[in-house]
Amino acid sequence: MSKVVKESLFRHELKYFINYHQYFLLRNKLSFLMSRDPNSLIDGNYHIRSLYFDDIYNSSLFEKQSGILNRKKYRIRIYNLSSNLIKLEKKSKIGQFINKKSITLSINQVKRIINYDYEFLLKMNNSLANEFYFDLKNKIYRPKVVVDYIREAFMLKINKIRITFDKFLKNGLYDIDIFRKDMPLISSIDENYFILEIKFS
Repeated sequence: MSKVVKESLFRHELKYFINYHQYFLLRNKLSFLMSRDPNSLIDGNYHIRSLYFDDIYNSSLFEKQSGILNRKKYRIRIYNLSSNLIKLEKKSKIGQFINKKSITLSINQVKRIINYDYEFLLKMNNSLANEFYFDLKNKIYRPKVVVDYIREAFMLKINKIRITFDKFLKNGLYDIDIFRKDMPLISSIDENYFILEIKFS
């Protein structure tokens, strides 16, 4: 049975493209000032793969590219190519603030959603599951693209500060099986550039 994951508070998220030299200098400084994400593997990184959903008009993509201040997106996310922890997440941007809600799913539930069998969402007695069901049913949300990258994360308890470096960003345009370990992927950005993200309450 799925369980509810604690909802996050509204927070700020700032994103920047940086080159390898900038990453190297920042990473070394942060390693002295902040703690590593406890989910990190031995090398300090962990792998993230997400399956994003959108409607027939690709509204979520269009709104993001257009800089619309009030928007939302759904994704199913796994870590280190494992089915041990699977999250359904809704990420909303309201003005300058970000809010994220999530619940855990089983691998069987994910496969049912991908195969358009999502009536079970109504039985989960959860607001996120109900909203996702509504958008799947009435706004024809469908799985659209897989996004795959390596993350290195640092944390600080003050203001819940979290700084991440996302590396080797890739996507799988022609495959939506996020559990497929040999999925063909193509680079989304030049591999010499990383994404620096700063999150804080």
